[in-house]
Amino acid sequence: MTQPAAELVTVTIDGIAVQVPKAMTVIQAAEEAGIVIPRYCYHPAMSSPAQCRMCLVEVKGAPKLVPSCVQRVQDGMEVRTDSPAARKARRAVIEFLLVNHPLDCPICDAAGQCELQDYAFETGQLRTRSVDPKRVLGRDHVTPDVLYFADRCVLCTRCVRFMEEIAREPTLVVVQRGDRATIDTMAGELFEHPFSMNIVDVCPVGALVNEDFLFKPRAWDLDRFPSVCPGCAQGCNITLDTKENRVVRAKPRPHPEVNAFWMCDHGRKLLAGWVPGGERGERLEAPQIRDGDRLVAVSWPQALERAAEGLRQAGGPGRAIVSAAAANESLYALRKVMQALGFAGGAFRVPTGPTAVLEGFPKLQLRAERVPNAVGAALLGFRRSADLFADLRGRRGALLVLGDPLHDAPADFGRDAAFYLYAGSVASPAARNAHVLLPVTTFAEMDGTFTNFEGRVQRFTQALTPPGMARPAWVALSALSSRMGSGAMLDSAAEAFAALAAEFEPFRGMTYETLGFGGRITEAAEGAAAVTSGGK
Repeated sequence: MTQPAAELVTVTIDGIAVQVPKAMTVIQAAEEAGIVIPRYCYHPAMSSPAQCRMCLVEVKGAPKLVPSCVQRVQDGMEVRTDSPAARKARRAVIEFLLVNHPLDCPICDAAGQCELQDYAFETGQLRTRSVDPKRVLGRDHVTPDVLYFADRCVLCTRCVRFMEEIAREPTLVVVQRGDRATIDTMAGELFEHPFSMNIVDVCPVGALVNEDFLFKPRAWDLDRFPSVCPGCAQGCNITLDTKENRVVRAKPRPHPEVNAFWMCDHGRKLLAGWVPGGERGERLEAPQIRDGDRLVAVSWPQALERAAEGLRQAGGPGRAIVSAAAANESLYALRKVMQALGFAGGAFRVPTGPTAVLEGFPKLQLRAERVPNAVGAALLGFRRSADLFADLRGRRGALLVLGDPLHDAPADFGRDAAFYLYAGSVASPAARNAHVLLPVTTFAEMDGTFTNFEGRVQRFTQALTPPGMARPAWVALSALSSRMGSGAMLDSAAEAFAALAAEFEPFRGMTYETLGFGGRITEAAEGAAAVTSGGK
């Protein structure tokens, strides 16, 4: 049934007239006009308690200032967000907050991204009139990974409301009253929740801090890159914060249809200090070819020539194994190599783990499938297999492996292949019998796309410089397929995706430009979701 159109009203904010739905608040309407009203307690995904009083504005005809986070718009309303009265009220709020707030910006992890710091500088309140000693409170854990600095807290209650309204586990509460009020756990003990680190994201100051990030980089030293979390099939939109070519933290990037403003703790811990494949072997940094019982580092042209020659001579039915963590572009480039060899088969498996749901936004889940691109692999013609080793046993011919899905491979894996090509980022046990090893990048070191559980194709961007001679898999494999007469050498991830979209119907009509950073659901979305066991 078609939903009725929302009733629109015209509101003038700081001289700018905007038409907005009648259900909007003034603070939301101001954002439509490009005006950001200062706030602490307000968050777009949660209720507004109107307790911080930072968002007070002047409304023509109103007897006093009104909190813009709860005041609904009305037709013909005229609002001034920066009138003398509004500025005076804002300065009073800042002054009261700074009476006891410690001046520890030089050591605070929120420095450079603290809203109290920003507004104090904006209003010029760099000195205090108070002559009394500041109240000193301690710090303590509220979860095993999150520290609470009580004297930095502005009591916006965003963390309390997140746990109550979004997580639906009211484990945090305000205790005491007046200038002694602090945040504490309901039972006075640590709590654990699979989405608990979101309370750090919603904190507007440095009161809640991820202990893994504590005293490490400064906010202004970080480089930020839009990406997609590879931790499960959900495909959360994230930002990778990097320093000195290392991921120091991952934060959710808002996407209303995928993860809203949130992400799970599993994804954060997976990405913090990202050392790809660190527990499964050393990084591959140069192409290698087999010389008797040993592997010898060579140049890219030498490795590609050896691989092309060996694959042509292999004969017999070919086999391919891929990782469902490989990007769509890389999977497509492998298919072009398979096409040159005259076979279309290929398999992948999906590791699983415990699930978790964010009750207040149930579409966001830590999904059982712990890979980001199982749907993409299926749409590109690869099949899911529960036992890859059984599928390969006793078969000869060419063997192609892309990614690092076989860290538990037996010692004789690939030994019966006429020619074995391994393209991966780490020297895992699966690579020990390869004839040629091609060093390829991880998702954080390249541009590409993943297809999430519902068939949504989403872009991620390069955040790190690859080590040594490692290259994106689509670069290496398209260079190989062009040598074998199957397709051209691809010059960019966008070009690789365009070639993929031209050949595979579910991606037809998509480009990097049309995907943007919100992504698009493929035409085969329903079938794709079915491939991933209902997306659970």
